Amino acid sequence: MAMTGVLRPGHAVVRVLDLEESVRFYTEVMGLKETGRDASGRVYFKTHAEHDHSSFVIRKAPTAGMDCFGFKVLDAATLDRLEGRLREHGVATERLPAGDMLDTGERVRFQIPTGHTIELYADKTRIGNGLGFVNPEVWYPDFKGINPVRMDHSLLYGTDLDGSRRLFEEVFGFSLTERALLEDGQTDLAVFLTCSTKAHDIAFVRHAEPDKLHHVSFLLQSWEQVLRAADILSMNRVSIDIGPTRHGITHGATIYFFDPSGNRLETFAGGYDYYPDMHPITWTWDEVGAAIFYHDRKLNERFLTVVT
Repeated sequence: MAMTGVLRPGHAVVRVLDLEESVRFYTEVMGLKETGRDASGRVYFKTHAEHDHSSFVIRKAPTAGMDCFGFKVLDAATLDRLEGRLREHGVATERLPAGDMLDTGERVRFQIPTGHTIELYADKTRIGNGLGFVNPEVWYPDFKGINPVRMDHSLLYGTDLDGSRRLFEEVFGFSLTERALLEDGQTDLAVFLTCSTKAHDIAFVRHAEPDKLHHVSFLLQSWEQVLRAADILSMNRVSIDIGPTRHGITHGATIYFFDPSGNRLETFAGGYDYYPDMHPITWTWDEVGAAIFYHDRKLNERFLTVVT
């Protein structure tokens, strides 16, 4: 696939209740690397393997949840073009200046029909992964905790799922990879969308309230690393939601857990490769349990209802 528009998920900005407790969690347990703090109180992180300055940002607030989810686009011309397409689609946009976020260029911010705030940007300072580009080693030895490969995707809960799906497909060229249906056999309960060859870069679930975060996911490289993540979470007495287990949707191995503020996170490994000539997969209501948790083949009520 020629990636000429939206390249990938770029950053998630998440609200936390206790900043320093959260910094300790994200550095010591998750194994993220702190890359800076700004005057507004935001703390910036990246994984050891990522090259851009930051992919995960936290700020202290009275309530947990997500401020925005950002996607990196190919270049400045693409940013201008996609902003124009958003306006043609009837979506109001706001330009945020370069430097408003540390080491990040201009951002185009807008609200999607599920109520979430999404950003597009083309530039973020490349600080590297410590290995270089000439004869590099295969991994950086100075790491802690779970040590994910990258911030991978998010799952968002909101009201107008159909409108958000249309926007991502029609404006940004995302592809539908999988969907789960409600009891009527027609209405989407959940949709999984990709801008790349991944099984999903963002997903939505139909929900009575707008602008809710279900989880931000971090990629691991193997099922064994998911099991190791579960060990680390247990050692640190982290609240685990469910897993380790496997999804029917995307085929990924997974464990879900909560940060100290109650934001749900996922470590995820596997998943199939997607190409534009593939046909979307549909899960019917009677098999939605297997779609979410393939081994148990039944739903976890907390997984369905706890959002921030």
